[in-house]
Amino acid sequence: MSLFNLFGRPSFNHGIHPPSNKTVTGKTPIRRLPFPGMLVIPLNQHIGKPAIPIIKKGEEVVRGQPIAKADGFVSVPIHAPATGRIKGIELMPTAQGRNAPSILLEVYEGATQEVLWGEEQTIGDMSDEALRQAIQNSGMVGLGGAAFPSHVKLTIPEDKSVDTLVVNGCECEPYLSCDHRMMLEHPRALMRGIRYAMRATGTKQAVIGIEDNKMDAVETLRANLPRDGSISVEAVETKYPQGSEKMLIKSLLGREVPAGGIPAEIGVVVNNVGTLAALGQLLPKGEGLIERVITVAGPGVKHPGNYLVPLGTPIGFVLDQVGYEGSQTEFILGGPMMGPAVSALDTPVTKGTSGLLVLNEPDIESETLRIWPCIKCARCVDACPMHLNPSHLGQLAAKRKYETMAEEFHLNDCFECGSCSYVCPSNIPLVQYFRIAKAINREQAA
Repeated sequence: MSLFNLFGRPSFNHGIHPPSNKTVTGKTPIRRLPFPGMLVIPLNQHIGKPAIPIIKKGEEVVRGQPIAKADGFVSVPIHAPATGRIKGIELMPTAQGRNAPSILLEVYEGATQEVLWGEEQTIGDMSDEALRQAIQNSGMVGLGGAAFPSHVKLTIPEDKSVDTLVVNGCECEPYLSCDHRMMLEHPRALMRGIRYAMRATGTKQAVIGIEDNKMDAVETLRANLPRDGSISVEAVETKYPQGSEKMLIKSLLGREVPAGGIPAEIGVVVNNVGTLAALGQLLPKGEGLIERVITVAGPGVKHPGNYLVPLGTPIGFVLDQVGYEGSQTEFILGGPMMGPAVSALDTPVTKGTSGLLVLNEPDIESETLRIWPCIKCARCVDACPMHLNPSHLGQLAAKRKYETMAEEFHLNDCFECGSCSYVCPSNIPLVQYFRIAKAINREQAA
């Protein structure tokens, strides 16, 4: 533990403190939304190869039935979120800004919320390999936003060994509180999921890190800890981006992931609380991931809260259910710091969607202020959690020196948290510049 940590909650250097805007949704229990008339289910809801459809147009499916299979190791299957009839497979809008092949499922009127496909499993009788296969069969990916297949993350490379599972309950993005509610409402499922993850990775201890603006979650989970001491809960400082896995590992364990490396190189594997709670719910029943909790919030929302939403639900349907206002409105899938803006109301909620943020006119105007030249105030340098120099990187980006940014100024260490753009008094969209630079470097390297 660093000297700094002796005087407060465990934390990391730098970072920012944006307004949290979680008060209303964090105190409201999760509510279930009804089915829309049509579900739009993209085949690329995860990092890796898109799933392969195993159904045909016109076929009837029941809620929970597999409708697409995994295409290789870094891929997961997809299950029907509702009972209905397959209308087709078409290119549809996605949050990534491009159309993608998607299964259109026409939901039967009055379809039951009961899951009709699944088979109970005795996890204790499984080998570790069978457990990882069961996790892949569930279609589970990281629900924190990255959508990385969970079975891949829980498969430790043969040349690495891990000793600690870090469970990420920080949820540091403003507005988002779906993980907070999952910790409060499903602590036993979370503990089961943590046990499964520890078995799959061979770790003997787990540490749950939660920002100290959610002390009710800290107390709830501590009351549900196993008596053997293998799992603990630690409150960390409320600061963005505390929920980044590199920052959380530093805060909880004092270890640093090497540049370009992964947590397994320092003996750690990290999973999100929402992911593990869902695994704790699904695996014993042998069911697939067909719905998730998302936070719907923002100044344009009439009934903000956390909602259990079938995957594939168009955001336009969600907005009709919760109500929103404003003639000029912007929608963000995820949190305001890292989530992409979307305009098409038929863009669906997917496995990686943690929130739907609705900004109305005043907020949009604040986001579109004039861009001024850099005044070299160094606020971005003080904010960057990776100790980069965003100001200098931004100047190189303006000159299109993308290779220099990567080779001499560690561009690829940037995980695009947006802290530099947030504090910039000149309104320079630094993180957008860095995304462009990375994309061009990847294209040139391909």
